[in-house]
Amino acid sequence: MGIALAMAAAVYGAEVELVIGPVSSLPDDRSVKVIPVTTAEEMAAECISRFGRCDVAILAAAVADYTPVRVADSKMKRTGDELVLKLKPTQDIAAVLGKQKKNFQVLAGFALETDNEIENATHKLRQKNFDIIVLNSLRDKGAGFGFDTNVITIIDRYNNIDKFELKSKDEAARDILDKIVSTLKRKSE
Repeated sequence: MGIALAMAAAVYGAEVELVIGPVSSLPDDRSVKVIPVTTAEEMAAECISRFGRCDVAILAAAVADYTPVRVADSKMKRTGDELVLKLKPTQDIAAVLGKQKKNFQVLAGFALETDNEIENATHKLRQKNFDIIVLNSLRDKGAGFGFDTNVITIIDRYNNIDKFELKSKDEAARDILDKIVSTLKRKSE
């Protein structure tokens, strides 16, 4: 979905920087500046360093909430003993950007929910100071990870809820960008 959003934003005329983790494909549009990262820490650093000079940030990545305290340099051989894995919280990129957001900026986030979808997504929108949140439900067939299609619901900070049918991710990206453009216009009035 992040790649579809980046490519659609470039078509809309935006200057796009895509901070992206390990993926099997990259945007075809050469105007999209790709910033590859491999860890949640790297993604946080890249996003936070760029945020102050952008008008819109779309947080489409599903960054892990926890990361190992210690990362092995090589394969860990079986010892026969139990292995205890200690995890530490990763930096909450959305929360950091939400606190730094200026009035003219639009911050869009995603929520993947399984229960109380609208309520949980709306809570996240307010908690992270998003202008819009894109809700994905694991209950929707053909949506989310591993599909070329998606079913989205867009919720804005004014309690407007727009539900969309199953569409290609490219079409869903245009729906999201149309909502972002209308939000930018509303902020400039």
